[in-house]
Order: sequence, then structure tokens, then C-alpha cells
Amino acid sequence: MIGKLSGTLIEKQPPQVLVDCHGVGYEVDVPMSTFYNLPAVGAPVSLLTHFVVREDAQLLYGFGTAAERDTFRQLIRISGVGPRTALGVLSGMSVEELARAVTEQSPGRLVKVPGIGKKTAERLLLELKGKLGADLGSALPGAIANDAHHDIQQALMALGYNDREAALALKALPPDIGVSEGIKQALKALAR
Repeated sequence: MIGKLSGTLIEKQPPQVLVDCHGVGYEVDVPMSTFYNLPAVGAPVSLLTHFVVREDAQLLYGFGTAAERDTFRQLIRISGVGPRTALGVLSGMSVEELARAVTEQSPGRLVKVPGIGKKTAERLLLELKGKLGADLGSALPGAIANDAHHDIQQALMALGYNDREAALALKALPPDIGVSEGIKQALKALAR
């Protein structure tokens, strides 16, 4: 699994970029929200990635933030929503806007995204309810105090805890706690 690429940005052709990592060029599809924030060609770049292996292709998708990648992963878990549609959603609206639409169950903003009709928008909102809505706190700026808290949350979710359980455990932690100590304390809190 390729989780992150760091290298030199060689080429930018929306929605694809080419990143040179020590002599190997990776073609990466990115949402427009990430594309607009990329540095100039020839500059160093770092992207979080999601690797998709299909029978006929191996595809790499890149994101500027962890929230974008997490939202992309939530979207492609929905039946009938592929990586292209998920990129379209993230290109048409920010993670914060999508989380707000899910929380409010408002399909109006989603329908404005090319390729998303009313029925698809309603299905997306229904499927994401409780998943992305619970992530509203992590999608909004300042909700997770620092990178350590984000790493702790990801570790808890990898251990099988859901978003709400991880968020509750994080609230009890001091803001300046380290990752390993934070995981230990969060697991103790969740075991009660």
C-alpha cells in the first residue's frame, strides 16, 4: 500500500499530477481542492495517497490533507460510488461543506456537483449519516488539537473503535500528550 508520496512535482495536468520520487514518476489523480493548493512545477510536494488495484489498472489518488483522504475513503465505500465520483464530490465542495450537508441532511449542495443527481445525493447523505456527520468535528479546523491527537484517533479507529468512541476518548486527553501515551490512556478510558 502506498500511503504517502514525497518528491518533486514534475507535471500538472488537471486532475492528474506527476510526482518524481527518487527517479520514479508516479501519476496521481487529485481532487481540484488539492490541485489548486499544489506548489509550482519543480517544487517539492508531499501527498497522502490511496492506492486502488483493479483487474485492469492500478490507480493512485492523492490528497493534500488527511481529512480529504478520509472523506474520499468514506465515499468509495458507498455502493455505486467509485473513485472518479468521489474525486468529483471533493472537487465540487470542501470536506467541511460535505460534512455540513451530511449533518443537515441537505442534498441541495451535492446536486450542484457535476454527475450527482437528486437520488444519488440523497443516497450519499443517507449512507454518510453517522459516518461523516460524526467526523464533522475532525473535518472542521481546530477540532483535533494537533497531529498527535489525529494519530491517536487513527490508531483507535484501526483497532476497531468507531468515530464517536475515538472522539470521546480524545476529549479526555490533554492537548499536549504524545501519541504512544495518548493511545494508552485512550484505551484505558475506552475499556471502562
